[in-house]
Amino acid sequence: MRGRALAVALAALVVLALLAGAGGYLWLQQQYQAAGPAPALTRIEVPQGASLRSVLAQLQSAGAVRDARAVAWYLRLRGLQPRVQAGTYEIPAGASPAQIIALFEEGKVVLEQLTVVEGDTFGDFLDALAQHPRVAHTLQGKTPAQIMAALGHDGVNPEGEFFPDTYRFAANTPDTVILELAYQQMQRVLADAWAQHAPDLPFDTPYQALILASIVEKEAALKSERALIAGVFVNRLRKGMRLQSDPTVVYGLGARYDGTIHTRDLVTDTAYNTYTRPGLPPTPIALAGRESIMAAVHPSETPALYFVATGMGDGAHHFSKTLEEHNAAVQTYLGRLRQARP
Repeated sequence: MRGRALAVALAALVVLALLAGAGGYLWLQQQYQAAGPAPALTRIEVPQGASLRSVLAQLQSAGAVRDARAVAWYLRLRGLQPRVQAGTYEIPAGASPAQIIALFEEGKVVLEQLTVVEGDTFGDFLDALAQHPRVAHTLQGKTPAQIMAALGHDGVNPEGEFFPDTYRFAANTPDTVILELAYQQMQRVLADAWAQHAPDLPFDTPYQALILASIVEKEAALKSERALIAGVFVNRLRKGMRLQSDPTVVYGLGARYDGTIHTRDLVTDTAYNTYTRPGLPPTPIALAGRESIMAAVHPSETPALYFVATGMGDGAHHFSKTLEEHNAAVQTYLGRLRQARP
């Protein structure tokens, strides 16, 4: 009888243990699936190589999880080993641990962004990368040639080879990755444009089209004038006339440019001075956008050989077929400038 009673007691203890275990498991499950305590969106940074336990502790400290140990125990009991990808995460208000773990596993990091403006130079692009606080900087102190070698494009002049756009990326993305994205995008855009270029252009390579596109980008304030400006330059190239583009002079001056183009600058020869040298300059002078590239390969048919700003303040130009008409337009422009001065 005593042995039988002991067996009954042991069985009862086992049942109680099972019930307690089941109750504990159900409590852990409820904790895992219940809404979190955060009253507002919480932003956390998960470093590379961080363990799940350390991330859960970080979430608890930030007020996004009630009990990090309970979440860890639930995952352990389920045999789950969620992968936590590095990056910045935004945890919605009231998100449950289950929802937070799903964010980690899917790698739904907050994307940073960097905008490269049409008409910027390669140097401007590098400055924007260097100043971005969420970019991993790996190129400090490297020359443009060394940067291109690091990208796997040894010997390529970088000017003009990167597409101006808004790039979105995870925090701590290396600068080389962003540069390569922009490089490959420019190669695709240029190849697509060149594949449909107009016949009988006065140049025969996509790189020359890119050079012209960069000049158009710097000259055109209005999108509606890009193809017309390209048409003027194409006409001048066909006739063997010098392009006489001020932005090429400015680019050739580099750090010597003081904000004003002087007469001495127009007559001082550089590789980029299209007043002193015929044809296109040796490289692009800026990062051209898609519209300027398309203008270069599909210029407008126009009799104009000259253009000058109207001085009306809207970025428009006056286009002229003859030098006499152009000189008159220049005088009109100068007169408007004088009137606009206080």
